[in-house]
Amino acid sequence: MELILAMDLKAGEVVHGASGNRDSYRPLTWGLSSTADPVGYLAQLSPRHLYVADLDRIMGNGDHMNQVIACSSRVETCYLDRGCRGPWDYLRQPRITDIAATETSDADLSTYPDGYLSVDVRSGRVMPSGEDPRLLLRKAGDWHFEGAIILNVGAVGTESGIIFRFLAGLRAAYDRPLLYGGGVASPADLDTLAALGFDGAIIATAIHRGTIPLENLRRGRWS
Repeated sequence: MELILAMDLKAGEVVHGASGNRDSYRPLTWGLSSTADPVGYLAQLSPRHLYVADLDRIMGNGDHMNQVIACSSRVETCYLDRGCRGPWDYLRQPRITDIAATETSDADLSTYPDGYLSVDVRSGRVMPSGEDPRLLLRKAGDWHFEGAIILNVGAVGTESGIIFRFLAGLRAAYDRPLLYGGGVASPADLDTLAALGFDGAIIATAIHRGTIPLENLRRGRWS
C-alpha cells in the first residue's frame, strides 16, 4: 500500500489542516520540518508520493501553480486537488495526477476523461450532495477515472482513527485503485487499510507526531 504525504497550501505556505475548517488553518511550523515553505518543507520530509490540496484555488483565492510544479519534480507521484470545476481545469503536468473532487466540481463527474475522483465525505455523506458514498463509487466504476480517493474531510488532522465497517463497504463498492485520507493515526490504522485492500493512505499529522515512522513515508510503502 502506498504511503502519501498530504500537503495543504494556503497563502504560499504549508498549513496544518484540521477538520476541514480552512479559515483556521495555520502554517505548519511544528513537527519534522523547520519551514512552511512548500519546496523546503518537501525537501526535509522527502516523501516518495505526495498529495497536494491547493486551498487558495479551491476557495477561489489565487493558486500555487508554480510551487506545485516545483514540488512535483521532487516526488515520484503528485496527486493534485486544485478545486477543478471541470476537466478544463486539470493542470496536465508531468508527474501530476489531477483530481476532480465532489466538493468543487461543477461539471458532471462522468465527463472527466481521466485523473482521480476525490469523494469528499463529512459525517458519512458525500459533499455537497449528501449521497451515500458507496452509491457514488458504484457509479464511478462506469466513469473514466483511473482511481478514487475517499477524503474524510471532518477527520483531517485529527488523528481520530478509522472506522472499519464504513471503509470495508467503500472498498467493496469500487474495483479500481482506492486511496484513503483523514484521521489515520497509527500503524494499526495502516494495517487495517491494507487488509481491507486500499491502495494508498494519505497522511500528515501522524508523521509529524512520530506515530507513523518517517522512513516508511520516504519508502512510500506500508506492508
